[in-house]
Amino acid sequence: MTHAEPSDSPAFRITGWHALAGIVAFFAVVIAVDTSFAVIAYRTHPGEVSVTPYEDGLLYDKQIAQMRNQDALGWQASAEARPHAVRVTLRDGSGATLAGLALTGKLERPATEAGRLTPRFVETLPGVYEARMSQPAGAWDLTAEARDRAGHVFQLERRLTWP
Repeated sequence: MTHAEPSDSPAFRITGWHALAGIVAFFAVVIAVDTSFAVIAYRTHPGEVSVTPYEDGLLYDKQIAQMRNQDALGWQASAEARPHAVRVTLRDGSGATLAGLALTGKLERPATEAGRLTPRFVETLPGVYEARMSQPAGAWDLTAEARDRAGHVFQLERRLTWP
């Protein structure tokens, strides 16, 4: 049998300095990777929802003022999906129908802009406005605007569903 001859070099031992260097190296790699991911994420999407946030804020303020004016009018609207038509009924604060308004609107699918329709409303009875159209099927969002001769504006949004 042969015996291993002892070497003159000491055996490798892990000391406190080795453990410290390993921990520092580990966290340096983790921080570097996290920082690079954050930089890449920010460059691809900086978090801006709009390209023109200031202008959007001004438009929002105008919408709030318009809603306050609309509330002051006290008008009420109802909309219904009828066979081959959309019917909108407008009433004032006391419940009387509002005749002689100019009503414009659009119908859109809730999930897509494909198939947008522009109904043409005609006053069929005092305060009742109808738009005849081919039978749409499924759910549609109606956005309409009523305007009287004095310039008062009333906006409504309703979800309508045809079978």
